[in-house]
Amino acid sequence: MTADGAHPEPGPQARAARLLRRPRLWGMPAILSGLLALLLSLLYMGGIVSPQSALHNLPIALVNSDTGKPLPGQKQNLGAQVTTAITSGTSGDVADWRLLTRAQAQDELDSGKVYGALLIPANFTKSVAALTTTKATARPTMTVLTNPAKGSLGSSLATKITTVAAQRTSQSIGKRLTAADKKAKPATKLLLADPVQVVTEVGHPLGDHSGIGLSAFYYTLLLVLAGFMGGNVISNGVDTALGYADNEIGPWHTRLPTVPVNRTQTLLLKMGMTAGITVLSVSLTMLACIGVLGMDATHLPLLWVYSYCATLAVGLGVQAINAAFGGIGQLVSMFVFIVLGLPSSGATVPLQAVPGFYRFLSHFEPMRQLSDGVRAILYFDARGDAGLTRAWIMIAIGAVIGLLFGFTMTVYYDRKGHKRFTPQPA
Repeated sequence: MTADGAHPEPGPQARAARLLRRPRLWGMPAILSGLLALLLSLLYMGGIVSPQSALHNLPIALVNSDTGKPLPGQKQNLGAQVTTAITSGTSGDVADWRLLTRAQAQDELDSGKVYGALLIPANFTKSVAALTTTKATARPTMTVLTNPAKGSLGSSLATKITTVAAQRTSQSIGKRLTAADKKAKPATKLLLADPVQVVTEVGHPLGDHSGIGLSAFYYTLLLVLAGFMGGNVISNGVDTALGYADNEIGPWHTRLPTVPVNRTQTLLLKMGMTAGITVLSVSLTMLACIGVLGMDATHLPLLWVYSYCATLAVGLGVQAINAAFGGIGQLVSMFVFIVLGLPSSGATVPLQAVPGFYRFLSHFEPMRQLSDGVRAILYFDARGDAGLTRAWIMIAIGAVIGLLFGFTMTVYYDRKGHKRFTPQPA
């Protein structure tokens, strides 16, 4: 506007073709886009591209219930021999075999502490010994128990390890039997060569609407996205309403009068709105997932409270990061809550099957903490030892860190005189 109040005549308009020839215009977008593509590719694919080669110490229960007497010339029964062979064999580096009773193994399946189990029955030695006599009534069996509540990939890896261990056991016993009964008929020799039948059963069953153990991960992802996107929407909406950002929808552009308010009070306003709006977000999320789509879920009041606290903790963290980093805050929070969180969550690929860098991130990355709690509520009867207690503690720590970090930075900026106040005409 000129001194006499008239609007100046618009100058010549720039052309896209001319602007595209400016190297400085390309520089920063090209660097950031390329860097993002590289980091996303390395982080996401690095966590899932080779789970079997990275597999280390996957928790699996091994139950030896064999009560038979040792065979002639042997000090231990076959169950004890098999247990020793499995725990000291080639699967010892990829599996963390836990020698448990049947009741203990079931408890650890029901609390998500193991990915599967291998059971040696009470009559194992007796049934093997009977194969070379006329008293044989059935093949000896070993039972593989799966735990789909730990995720389809984790359960699959455990099933493969336990099945291979049982098959090797069968082949080892078969060599002894065929060597001891060289006069057996061909059909009998075929049976004796692979005498043990491996039976697979579900050790901790899930409902038909649990996504084969993946509903907990996707529900957690919804909570994180609700906190992340909701926090950014609230932040941008407040800045626009207070006159610190332009509001542009299609061809319409407005800039509201600037409200004089410091950074600390602005953050307080955004966090207060986040606490209120999260009630609606979580309620609608549960309504859609459980009410409309029919996701299997129990402990609904607890699930709502947990979902609210988890989403709120993420939202407060987003507001704190945006207040501290300004324009690039959304990018920083995306890396903190999503980019680094997904591959280190342990929800789709077990943490025992990812490189060490992701296991390190899992100790503090929010998505892993939230996923453990959701999984405990949905699949493990809301047991504290299934990960729920740790999840509550980490949610509280995360919320406190977000509050302290956000207000520490805004108070510092305000005291240093870094004001956002840029008056706009009414």
